[in-house]
Amino acid sequence: MTEKQRILIVDDDENIAELISLYLMKECYETKIVGDGESALADFDEFKPHLVLLDLMLPGIDGYQVCREMRSRSQTPIIMLSAKGEVFDKVLGLELGADDYLTKPFYLEELKMRIQALLKRAGKFNENTLSYGDVTVNLSTNSTLKDGKDVELLGKEFDLLVYFLQNQNVILPKTQIFDRLWGFDSDTTVSVVEVYVSKIRKKLKGTAFAKNLHTLRSVGYILKDAE
Repeated sequence: MTEKQRILIVDDDENIAELISLYLMKECYETKIVGDGESALADFDEFKPHLVLLDLMLPGIDGYQVCREMRSRSQTPIIMLSAKGEVFDKVLGLELGADDYLTKPFYLEELKMRIQALLKRAGKFNENTLSYGDVTVNLSTNSTLKDGKDVELLGKEFDLLVYFLQNQNVILPKTQIFDRLWGFDSDTTVSVVEVYVSKIRKKLKGTAFAKNLHTLRSVGYILKDAE
C-alpha cells in the first residue's frame, strides 16, 4: 500500500485549519494540525511532513521565524498562508525559504494544485536534470538542451524556465513570478516577467515547452503537461 503524503497544517484559526484538513484528507493526504510556532517546530521533527502549510500570524513564534528554522533543518516544501497580501510580506516569506505564498481567502482547489506542484517538484529535488518533451535542463551546470543541442539561457532566463518546469499545471501570476525570481531588485518592475518569458519562448521556439506555455491575459502563465 502506498504511503500517504503527510501535510503539517500550522494555523491558530481552528475553523480554517479544520476546513483545510478535511479537504486534504478527502484528497488522500494525512494531515496534522498545530496552532502555534513552538508546536509546529516540535511536530516538524516528529511528524516528518512532506509539506507544511504555515500561517504567518501565530502566537509566540511567528510564521517567519518558524519558516526560517524549518528551512535550516530541511528542504521540505513550505506554503505560507496569510491575510497579508502586501508584496513586502510575500517577498520576505520567499526570501526566508518559503516555496509559495497564498493570500487568504483562497480557493481550496488552488491550494490543492499548488500542493501537488510542490510535492511533484520535491520528488525531483535531488535530481540534477529536469526534462520536458524535447527540452532538458541540468541543474548542476545551469545548462539547457533543445533536441540534444545546447541553448544558451542566461541568468534569470534559466531561473524562469526552471520555475515553470517545477510548477506545471499551476496558474502562476506575474506578480508571484516576479516576487520569487526578482524580489528585492528595486530597479525592475513586474513587466520584466513578460520580457523574459518572450526571451525564453524565442530561444525555445518549436519545442513542447513553447507550445504548452500559455498566457492568461491580465493574470500570468500556465505550463500544461507535455503531450
